[in-house]
Amino acid sequence: MSRIQSLAPDLILIDTHYRETPRAIGSYLLLGEHPALIESGPASTLENLLEGVRQAGVDPRDLRAVAVTHIHLDHAGAAGSLARMFPHLEVYVHPVGASHLIDPARLVASSRRTFGEVFDAWFGEVVPVPAERVHVLHDGAQITLGSRRLTALDTPGHARHHLAYFDEASGDVFTGDVTGVAVSGVRHVRVPTTPPEFDPGAWRASIARLRALGLRRLLPTHFGPHTWIDSLLRQLEEGLDQMVEMGRESADLDAATLAARLKEASLVELTRVGHPEALTTYEVIVGSDLSAQGLLRFVTKEREREA
Repeated sequence: MSRIQSLAPDLILIDTHYRETPRAIGSYLLLGEHPALIESGPASTLENLLEGVRQAGVDPRDLRAVAVTHIHLDHAGAAGSLARMFPHLEVYVHPVGASHLIDPARLVASSRRTFGEVFDAWFGEVVPVPAERVHVLHDGAQITLGSRRLTALDTPGHARHHLAYFDEASGDVFTGDVTGVAVSGVRHVRVPTTPPEFDPGAWRASIARLRALGLRRLLPTHFGPHTWIDSLLRQLEEGLDQMVEMGRESADLDAATLAARLKEASLVELTRVGHPEALTTYEVIVGSDLSAQGLLRFVTKEREREA
């Protein structure tokens, strides 16, 4: 089964088939003298990732770098495994996330509390990246991956350790989660309000920053590519406002009740755009239960600040 899609002569999208689900988590392979990845995905899909690299005609031993958009395990969980397999591979990350790649113990402990007994099956073994091979990218820093010169953009909102990578020459931007979850072929954007750092104000500013760049194509991790940029960003902003409103209205409910409401609202919207069957994929990518936890945490902290 092919896991790859050519997006340009120097760019391949690898579908890692997270939890045996197509179009859930993608990793981008940038070709050139020194091939590189944007996103490692979780360690549980490492073999699928490497299979995709090989299908693209690249020996995984030739990989020179992996740049992650943020340190959530569905994006960066396999970075340590890649570094262990390939001693020359360098890892690039937001300054806030670097320490968690070097010592992932706190990140893993927090994730285990969130995901419980499914953690190992969904994410696999998370191993450290040697400190000398972790490189921080501040806002505006430039980096060459494959044949492309990319600019790192600080884009908080989903997480404060979030970067997008902008290729001015092509108009492509690798957006991680800052443009939400939008499965290719389905014009529906889900806002992943994952705990613990969901910040709608910062997220709106990040959207405005992206909109001002004159983009030609969005390449999110879940799951590109997309060229309906104006409509997607507008839907993302509207969804962000709706999520915050729903969270505030549901502040006194338990997470399970709010999750059921979020899931039903998503199904209604997916049915409206003609893809009710896509609900399963969206739930695999970011479950309504996880978004409910993040929303309730945000609303609780908001109330504490106002008290």
